[in-house]
Amino acid sequence: MSGISAGARYAWYAGLFVVGALVGAAGSLVQAAWFPAGLLLALLATAAVFYAGRRATGNQLGVAAAGAGWLVAIVLLSFGRPEGDGLFGGGLGEMVFLLGGMAVAVMCATMSRLAPPTV
Repeated sequence: MSGISAGARYAWYAGLFVVGALVGAAGSLVQAAWFPAGLLLALLATAAVFYAGRRATGNQLGVAAAGAGWLVAIVLLSFGRPEGDGLFGGGLGEMVFLLGGMAVAVMCATMSRLAPPTV
């Protein structure tokens, strides 16, 4: 992404933030609905978005943008409503999804850079 303008770069980061938030919200629903296969599916989708952010931008900010959107969605969905309804019940699956997603974000952000392809 070194050859594009700053505005286009920020658009990429904003898009990754939105996609991360969507994957976080979908993963929150899927991991509880189809446990344990839903948990695995949610973590794989999370890893795919973080890795795609890394590959698309070529730096750690792509992972950070997608990870920030993912985390915002997870935190907002964990608050619940004043009536006591909440999406997360506090079980093992929810904790694995939260901590596993954060671990995947750290792994993707700390990956070494890939060498440019030789022609």
